[in-house]
Amino acid sequence: MRDANQPLNAQIINDGAGTQDAVDLGNGIFMSRDVSNLYLVTTGDGDVLINTGIIYSAAENKRRFDAVSDKPIRKIVFTQSHEDHIGGWPTFNAPGVETIGHANLPFVRTQYRDLGPAMAARSRRLWSRDQKRELTERPEPVLTTTFHDTHSFGLGGRRFELLSVPGGETVDSLAVWLPQDRIVFTGNMTGPIFGHVPNLYTVRGERYRYVQWYIDSVQRIIDLKPEVLITGHGEPIRGAETIRHSLTRMRDAAQYLRDATFEGMNAGKSLWELIETITLPQELAIPQGHGKVPWIVRSIWEEHLGWFRYESTTELYGTPANSVFPDLITLAGGAEPVLDLATRYLSESQPLKALHIAEAVEAGSPSHRRALEIQLEAQQAILTAAGRENFSEVRWLESEIHRLEAALARTTP
Repeated sequence: MRDANQPLNAQIINDGAGTQDAVDLGNGIFMSRDVSNLYLVTTGDGDVLINTGIIYSAAENKRRFDAVSDKPIRKIVFTQSHEDHIGGWPTFNAPGVETIGHANLPFVRTQYRDLGPAMAARSRRLWSRDQKRELTERPEPVLTTTFHDTHSFGLGGRRFELLSVPGGETVDSLAVWLPQDRIVFTGNMTGPIFGHVPNLYTVRGERYRYVQWYIDSVQRIIDLKPEVLITGHGEPIRGAETIRHSLTRMRDAAQYLRDATFEGMNAGKSLWELIETITLPQELAIPQGHGKVPWIVRSIWEEHLGWFRYESTTELYGTPANSVFPDLITLAGGAEPVLDLATRYLSESQPLKALHIAEAVEAGSPSHRRALEIQLEAQQAILTAAGRENFSEVRWLESEIHRLEAALARTTP
């Protein structure tokens, strides 16, 4: 589990932790710690590599595994198609190695390649201060075996069963089940932090993750009754009852949020009302380090009812609300009385309302110092109120604070 003394984003986003040895997890399984961990399952007839880590750690990861096994890698299995799972493939691939992935992996990889500049720009906005190296070009993995729901194989007396779990971070997510050992590798099916609410939409930019697919995927792992669960990040979770209890709460929390959102939609409540009012009951109040309940509610709403909220005809067209903000500021008598209202909202501990108003002034006057100062104070208040539990939320707020501080440094006091 996570070291409580280490910042959460540093625990999840790292650069492979430098030179170290592979970790012996028992049962002939070894872990190499990376941005997302990779695992070597050894057998007498050769080894199975589960994920290949990120590209810039590939040589170090190979060194670690070469030190614990002199058998060749026979098969490479990808639990999902993110760069930190597949990037090291060229280093580990060799003639005769079978590379196995879900049939949806090429589809997802095409999206990432075609949207690479847009997604990279968004990620840098959040993670640039943690990302010590830029990803470099590398060959795309070539899958030799794909499947849709299940695929199994044996090697060296060990049986491997691959199961589709499309409710994970990507629609090509899969789990690797070793029935003889009762060990399951879930990759990032439940996100980078085990035991937390799902992240049905990540603020860095990603397609929505379907809530029912998530619930069904978690149930599929529960039904296996594993005794060891190995994720993409962190240490293995051991003990059948511990695993069952955690997975059940995760499933039930997602089911509760789905049902509560559906109930509100059927009752004609607005998206904003549901975001403000739906919370998890105490018995299901699991942590929100990656996903966050209001974001889940919005994801469920938009997954099922789409982006048109029936609030305004303007939602259907390309003229945004901020295009008339300067006009409204003028009608209100200029920026100063408007910002007086924003200041009042700050004094009343309503920083989001203050932020709305200050951003409206900035739409027409990008360098208005007082508008920037109010935005900065509002963002700092929002961060304080939110705490530091959700690392994506924290990084977004910190990036906005940094942007506003830089903008203020360029203006005249």
